[in-house]
Amino acid sequence: MTSRITLINTNVSVYPLCLGGNVFGWSANEAESFAVLDAYYEAGGNFIDTADVYSEWKPGNQGGESETIIGNWMKARGNRHEIVIATKVAKMSSRPGLSPANIKAALDDSLRRLQSDHIDLYYSHEDDEKVSLEETLGAYKEVINAGKVHLIGASNYSGARLREAASISKEKGLPSYVAVQNQYNLMDRQPFEGDVAPIVKDLGISSLPYYGLARGFLTGKYRKGATVESARAGGVVDYQTDRGWAVVEKLEEISQELNTSMAAVALAWLRGHGSVPIASARTVDQAKEILPIITLSADQISTLDSASAE
Repeated sequence: MTSRITLINTNVSVYPLCLGGNVFGWSANEAESFAVLDAYYEAGGNFIDTADVYSEWKPGNQGGESETIIGNWMKARGNRHEIVIATKVAKMSSRPGLSPANIKAALDDSLRRLQSDHIDLYYSHEDDEKVSLEETLGAYKEVINAGKVHLIGASNYSGARLREAASISKEKGLPSYVAVQNQYNLMDRQPFEGDVAPIVKDLGISSLPYYGLARGFLTGKYRKGATVESARAGGVVDYQTDRGWAVVEKLEEISQELNTSMAAVALAWLRGHGSVPIASARTVDQAKEILPIITLSADQISTLDSASAE
């Protein structure tokens, strides 16, 4: 069984792949989502990422669909105590921002949908500069003291704002962000590497990047001249460049050397750079591509570094 890793400065041990829940209730219905969740859990997975806003963007949805499906799955399997659940607040149109009142209301909504009495890791889904960091962190202190949240994280924050938040936490005796979830993958290395990564290292917090597979581009299903039917196909147009095809070529070479999927190699590259990647799967076949936990050699990491240099 794949060994788990402990998130920095916490006592939380997680599978080295966090399963993204953004597709649940969007491109995967409840039955399909249950099948993916089962495959992940049966492989030893225990770390699931969602957000209140998932998947409000789908016509007919209101938001909260992903949390509802995950809550139904945990209830059906009786495994809530084994699962580390991460969800987020700030982006849902009916629960926007990071005011104390909104955090508390959104949190209660998320707990109800997840059928849980606590959130293991609760993220500020985006920076809200209309609300002071001290107010937001103060609200988190209240919900942590109430036992409703165990740890907090920040998503889509700049390095400067992460440092500012850490300073306020220390000065005011408020909870600290222990994780950052920003976009980072072989195709999108900046601004994360230049702006956020040094701060993350300096502060001693975990990096949990989203879009680890660049919206599916790094799985190998996109090829020169080929058309792909996917809800995300429009989001990968910008990757279809000489640089993008060079990265795909190297991923394919390494995946053949290691007898694994290209997706597993792309996620291993993120681990090689100190991150715990997040990746989603719409089907069990897609889950099988992301589940192998492999380690790349220094040479293999260097090869991918060179191919993906911006």
